[in-house]
Amino acid sequence: MYKKILVSHAGTPMGDKALKHAVHIAKFDSSEILILHVVEALQKPPMFALSGTEIKALSREFQKAAKQSVINSEKEMGRKVEHYKLQNINIQYKVVMGHADEVITRYVKNHHFDLIVMAKRRKLTGIKKLLSLGSVSRKIVEIGLCPVLLIDGD
Repeated sequence: MYKKILVSHAGTPMGDKALKHAVHIAKFDSSEILILHVVEALQKPPMFALSGTEIKALSREFQKAAKQSVINSEKEMGRKVEHYKLQNINIQYKVVMGHADEVITRYVKNHHFDLIVMAKRRKLTGIKKLLSLGSVSRKIVEIGLCPVLLIDGD
């Protein structure tokens, strides 16, 4: 039923929990899993109070930090993939820079996934908990490109 599963993984324990659910599903359908980790672009501070030299130096530092974040994320996702490959799971990963909702939407459209598995990030209690999702999960569910399995932390 689900031949291609996209797991949106933010590098958190909740992302690991979502991945475990996807692996469980994949074992029944011999599904292919792609772990998609999105490194959010760093927000630059206002530049109006800085000199040209300071702006260039700050921009270089932001670029270095972004590259290092991608490298670290690739190592972490690579370890997860290797762990599940030892269990004969057909799994890969992709680390991409951008806005999570836009990247996930583009990947689902371009690669024709049958299921998205992702964690709910918002931590609320009571009735608010029942009525709310994190901003990324809300957008993905509302776009409705394919079924979405949301994993809660409780």
